[in-house]
Amino acid sequence: MFRIGHGYDVHRLVEKRKLTLCGQNIKYDKGLLGHSDADVATHALIDAICGAASFGDIGLLFPDTDEKYRGISSLKLLEVVAKKLENSKYKISNIDLTIIAQSPKLSKYIDYMKNNISRVLKIENNQINIKATTEEGLGYTGSNEGIAAHCVVLIYNS
Repeated sequence: MFRIGHGYDVHRLVEKRKLTLCGQNIKYDKGLLGHSDADVATHALIDAICGAASFGDIGLLFPDTDEKYRGISSLKLLEVVAKKLENSKYKISNIDLTIIAQSPKLSKYIDYMKNNISRVLKIENNQINIKATTEEGLGYTGSNEGIAAHCVVLIYNS
């Protein structure tokens, strides 16, 4: 049986924070505000996996009211979800992730992001597609107020 999940997340860009996307540090003068490392792309991926496998969502599994998640790497959260997925006898067929940011330009980081996700989920890089787009100056992402991400995941019974 195949199942599909969609994830979406958005975080505000602020001063004095590191920018991390798919576990990769990105050179930029702002970072994302959040309880964890605010890795909006990994959060969307986690929610997509949770949706496909009926695990609820990232807020249910890792509430921002729990201090043990303050500043945590979102790749650590992804590891927990990966183990939960493995225990449920599902495997990932493919991931399609879109990061929406006016800046910075992300193309030179995509391969690093794919490698990080591949390593944590124990899947091949060719099962992961990551792309970045702008919104041509429109909306909160277009005006550099924040970064958003959408992710679709297809899983199957193993």
